Amino acid sequence: MKNFAGTPGTVTGLLLRLLQCLFASGSIAAMATTKSFFNFTAFSYLIASMGLQVFWSFGLVFLDACALAKKKVLHNPVLVSLFVVGDWVTATLSLAAASSSAGITILYFNDLGGCSVREECQKYQLAVALAFLSWITIGISSLIMFWTLAAG
Repeated sequence: MKNFAGTPGTVTGLLLRLLQCLFASGSIAAMATTKSFFNFTAFSYLIASMGLQVFWSFGLVFLDACALAKKKVLHNPVLVSLFVVGDWVTATLSLAAASSSAGITILYFNDLGGCSVREECQKYQLAVALAFLSWITIGISSLIMFWTLAAG
């Protein structure tokens, strides 16, 4: 398997995983600090999906950091296959959660005029924006993992 930017055990791979974890954590923090996120199923789904994203990304951050410290390349075909499946599953869940939350945010707060607390509306929008940023980074990682598996 070829070793290019973003593959497991590289600095760029570690950076991508760290950004995924940070964006997902920020989305959870922004959503969880509102008073009524639990009234909307899409927002609860966003928290659950981003929680899964944090666990997955943090585990891979730890794995990448260990590989970098030991100067090992993580190109075992079985391990890369696991990364591909995990990345595609979390990418799909993250996109679905971010899209549904964005739809509810636009519908409820812009179209229905239901935003009486401006600070809360901004937190919802921030949580959705961070969820999309997390999805972009996981999408990049999933494409790199698929490319790595196909090149191997």
